[in-house]
Parts: sequence; C-alpha cells; structure tokens
Amino acid sequence: MVRSFNGTPVDQTWLDHTCATALWAPTAGNSAGVRFSTISSTDVASFFLVATDEEWRRTSRRYEGLARAGAVVLVSVRVNDYLERYRESDKRGANLFERDAWPLPYWHADAAMATMALLLLLEEAGLKATIWGRFRHHDEILRWAGIHDEELFCSVLVGYADGQDTTSASLRRSVPSRHERVRRVRPPAP
Repeated sequence: MVRSFNGTPVDQTWLDHTCATALWAPTAGNSAGVRFSTISSTDVASFFLVATDEEWRRTSRRYEGLARAGAVVLVSVRVNDYLERYRESDKRGANLFERDAWPLPYWHADAAMATMALLLLLEEAGLKATIWGRFRHHDEILRWAGIHDEELFCSVLVGYADGQDTTSASLRRSVPSRHERVRRVRPPAP
C-alpha cells in the first residue's frame, strides 16, 4: 500500500474497464452483488471532505499524500442480492434467507476478492493503491456518491507514488514470516 501519491490523474475510462475486469472475481452463487464506483481526480478533494473530518485532516501525517490520489474506487455490496439469491430453489437448503443467518457473510468475501483482484491489476499496470477502510463516515460517503441500497466495503485510493510515503508503524511489528504461516495438513491415518 502506498500512502503518498503524486497527483497525476488516472484515466477514468481505463479505470472503469479495469474495475470491470476485477469483477471476474468469484461471487457466491453468482449473486454479483459487488459494485465499484469510480471517482475522478477532480473529485478526490471532495471525497476527502466527506470521508474525513477537519481534525483528522489537520493532524494526519498522511493526509496530504493521500489527498493527491489520482482516483478513488468505492467498493460496495448489495446485501439483498445475496439474500434474494439464497432464497432461490437451488440455494434454499442453505437456510441463508436472513442476514443474521450467515456465519460468514459472503458479500464481504466477494468484496474482498474483487478488491484484491483490482489491487493486483493496478499493480500490474504500474499504479499504486491503498485501501481506505470503512472506519468512519461510510454512510456520508454513500450519500455523497448517490449510492443507495448498498453498503460500503472500502475505498481504494489509486494513483502514482511520489516516493514520499511514510512507513507504517505496523511494519515494525514482529510477525511470523509468510512461510511460517503456511501449514501442511497431515491427517491421522485411518
């Protein structure tokens, strides 16, 4: 993730096409409930006015670099698309008619897979990105964008790095290596 962009606009036609390509990601029951909404560089400042508050903009060491993103992609989900799909005859046996019945909401899994596909496509094209989590102001962001009947999963800030990124304190944490986090299962003999 890059948190400092150089302000170069991202071509909107290219970004829309890339978002559509990322939506080839798996979708539970072919529910197709994930949506991408793109925001051009001319509206990034307006996005930040809605997505943040003045205190954060004044005190954040990353605000200026993030605010130079060349575009933003809102990742949202239509929960009802999943609930309706799982009411259909071939899925009815799963008993997932109501939102609270889902032990793991597939709409979150689908949104995460589509977002990851988008991040990989952006990286392949030489762009950088950061995920702006759904921590605050998510309802305001949706209203600002004119999105109804959907829930915001995250926003993806997109652009070109300026080389001024501030290293995250999270990188100083001691964590197991990637190889240490891979296990081979050896079930007991029958």
